[in-house]
This record gives sequence, structure tokens and C-alpha cells, in this order.
Amino acid sequence: MSEQPLSTDADVASPAFLDQDRVEGEFDAASIRAAMINRPRRELYDFWRDVRNLPLFMENVKSVELLEDDRSSWLVAGPAGSEIELVSEITEDRPGEYIAWRSLEESDIDHEGWIEFRDNPFGRGTEVRVFISYDPPAGALGKVVAKVMQREPRVQARRELRRFKQLMETGEVSTSRAPDAAPRADRHP
Repeated sequence: MSEQPLSTDADVASPAFLDQDRVEGEFDAASIRAAMINRPRRELYDFWRDVRNLPLFMENVKSVELLEDDRSSWLVAGPAGSEIELVSEITEDRPGEYIAWRSLEESDIDHEGWIEFRDNPFGRGTEVRVFISYDPPAGALGKVVAKVMQREPRVQARRELRRFKQLMETGEVSTSRAPDAAPRADRHP
């Protein structure tokens, strides 16, 4: 019986996660991202578990509506100004540790994913890992278009995890955009 080596690939995970640990999805495209967040594990889990919080840091998620049981309906900005509707259900929920979901028939895109929260083994914060697997609309061509338009889930997962970290550690998501309500000086009297 051989031991599996710990991962040292920053794109896959921290050294506390195994490379072979649930990283293959059922769909054509998959992405896994990880981050260390300096907040308690339970606080991060509770925030994410209330899916109504997710539009606060997920740039392309326009809205999330809770349905009955563990189901929710999402409206997501897609490539070229399109809107994508996702209807998801939670398939596994281990409070404080892990949430898994999958799409239902009425979704525009077939997808599945999970998020995992683990205490950092050195006692500093929480290791958060997100996995997404999906079938891109229009197949391989759709995947290329989404990537060019910066809407590909691999790119989005990295950005959203970074924004989640910012929000949970600082209470806000930093942006280079000027606030909508910022006063503008009149340049010409």
C-alpha cells in the first residue's frame, strides 16, 4: 500500500489536500481553485451556505432566489450580454465543512460543484477549495468564446475566490471602478 504524496500545486490546492481528492467532474470542463482565508471555518461556511450572499462577491451572478428544500434559481451574466438561468440543488451538506451541488433539468447549463472548508493545519485561518464542472454551451467553441470574454468558469472561480477572501477578511471587495455615487466635479463652469 503506497501513500499518496501531498499536493504542492498552487492551482490545485495547498499541501493539506491530495491531488486525487474529488477533482474529476462529469462534464466537459472542470476547474478547481484554492485560497487561504483568515477567518474561522464555520463563519465562512455559514456565509457561503446562505446562497443569497453569493451575488455580493460573484461578479456575474445577478441574483439568487431560494426555492423549496435545498434548491435555488440563479440568474448569471453570460458571454456577449446573454443571461443564463441555473437551477441547482444541494446534494451534500456537511455543516461547517462541505457543500456540493448539481444542476437540475431546467438549467441552461449542466453543472456540478463543491466547496470545502478546512482548518489550516498551522492554526492560521481556513483553507477553502472550490470545484466546478460544467458542459459549456456550444461545446468547445462556447468554451473558447467564454474564455476570451473572461466568462470561463476557471477564470471566474479564481476571481470569485479572491473576492470572497477580500469580503470575508476586510468586509468589502476592492475594485478599481469609481463608485456610482461618487461626486463628479464640473470641469467647465
